[in-house]
Amino acid sequence: MKLQMILPRERTSKIAAFRDAVWAHYRAAGRHDLPWRKTRNAYHILVSEVMLQQTQVSRVQEKYRAFIVAFPTVQALATAELSDVLKHWQGLGYNRRAKYLRDSARLIVDRCEGDIRRALAEKLPGVGPYTRAAVRIFAYNEPHTTLETNIRAAYIHRFFPDTPIVDDRHILVYAAQAARGQDPREWHWALMDYGAHVKKLHENPTRNSATYVMQSRFEGSLRQIRGKILRLLDDGEFGDLAIARRLAHDERRVREALSALARDGLVIAEKGSWRIA
Repeated sequence: MKLQMILPRERTSKIAAFRDAVWAHYRAAGRHDLPWRKTRNAYHILVSEVMLQQTQVSRVQEKYRAFIVAFPTVQALATAELSDVLKHWQGLGYNRRAKYLRDSARLIVDRCEGDIRRALAEKLPGVGPYTRAAVRIFAYNEPHTTLETNIRAAYIHRFFPDTPIVDDRHILVYAAQAARGQDPREWHWALMDYGAHVKKLHENPTRNSATYVMQSRFEGSLRQIRGKILRLLDDGEFGDLAIARRLAHDERRVREALSALARDGLVIAEKGSWRIA
């Protein structure tokens, strides 16, 4: 996404100082060893970006490596059974992402002959504007400007410290200026690392972002029950009551979770029993 605007001279100097701070932190404490930063493989980068949606980097690292071993190519993922994909996704949460990723792999193979760069021009399940731009930046070093939670934190902390609600379009004015002349791939890595650093030192600046949504509590949530159901169904087929008894959960809540899983295409019911789709 591009946004052209001539900024006042004082803002330009602030952006130069911001750039210097971002690069200095990256040189001193950047997360240079993250496995998805050591590849230009667009499929591997797509996997990492989908995994990193709403999930901490520390949780993704181990799962990413195992997932790539199990499904080393987009063709391997496209032909995989959903149950197998979900098994390797366990522990990351938001299991619909695993299905979206497998479905995207099928579209990439079927419609675009495995060409991910070409496929990014099409609508892919679970691949929104940020993920699409991130793959283009990190796999192909294309000069896009994009925002995610850590990048927002970096800009909000530096340029909007006293603004109660910050819209992305205002951040992008600064982001477009700051990105000029920088290597797209490394600049966005550096921004992410600087933003993560800022969030550790200060109250999360992204709370002031217009896009901010507080994550709901996981313990006892429908998300937790959904995950338990999928792990149980990995062992076989069960009816509503059997699932509720095995998980020691209220049958009404289990049915609610099953209905949500079915809407997402993760489970199906056959002859009174549920199984992985």
